[in-house]
Amino acid sequence: MSRSKLITSLLKQTAVYWANPQPDGFGGRSYDVAAEIDCRWEERQDIFVDSQGREVRSQAVVYVGQDLDMGGYLFLGELSDLTAEERADPLVCDSAFEIRSKESVPNLKTDIYVRKVWL
Repeated sequence: MSRSKLITSLLKQTAVYWANPQPDGFGGRSYDVAAEIDCRWEERQDIFVDSQGREVRSQAVVYVGQDLDMGGYLFLGELSDLTAEERADPLVCDSAFEIRSKESVPNLKTDIYVRKVWL
C-alpha cells in the first residue's frame, strides 16, 4: 500500500465542512454549500496558537486529506444528521466548530502531506 493511501485510509470518520468564509456585508460571514469530507476526529484539548497569536485550548483536533480554510466550520457527522437550516449555516448548528488553526506537514519527499486543524 502506498503511503498516500495509508494516510487517507486512516481517515475513517465523516465530517461536514463549510468552506470559503466570506464577509456577507452585514457583519457576518457566508460559506460554500456544506460538503462531507473524510477525517479522523479526536476530541481533545490541545494548547495551540490561533491566527491572532494567542494561546488557546482546542475542542478537538481533526486530521484531513485536503487543505481546509481558516474560519471554516466542521461538524462530526453526515449531512443527513443536520436539518436544512443547519446545512445552510454552521452558526445554527451547536455541534459545528470553527477552524481556528491549521498545519500541513510534508514527508521528507514533500509529496505527501498530513493536514491537521484545531477547532
